[in-house]
Amino acid sequence: MTQAPTIADGTLTLPRTLTLAEATPLASVLKENAGAPLSVDASSVDHLGAQCLQVLLAAAQSWRAAGHPLTLTHSSAAFTEGLTRLGVSQDALTA
Repeated sequence: MTQAPTIADGTLTLPRTLTLAEATPLASVLKENAGAPLSVDASSVDHLGAQCLQVLLAAAQSWRAAGHPLTLTHSSAAFTEGLTRLGVSQDALTA
């Protein structure tokens, strides 16, 4: 079952599982909120897949290019381990 990310008060709360099934909904939510400062809360993530990481990296690059802040406010151990496994630092996800 696909879990949709949610945004409230400028914070994007990521779903527990970030796999291929969640990549399109995640990209849609990010696209809808482009141009606004955004915080990403990854505290509930228990699996980070490469496809969703690609979506998050693309968002960080877009926010950076537009000069808008994108911050990672909380990250679970599983999210951090997923970044390490995929060879990406948390700094790559901020703008």
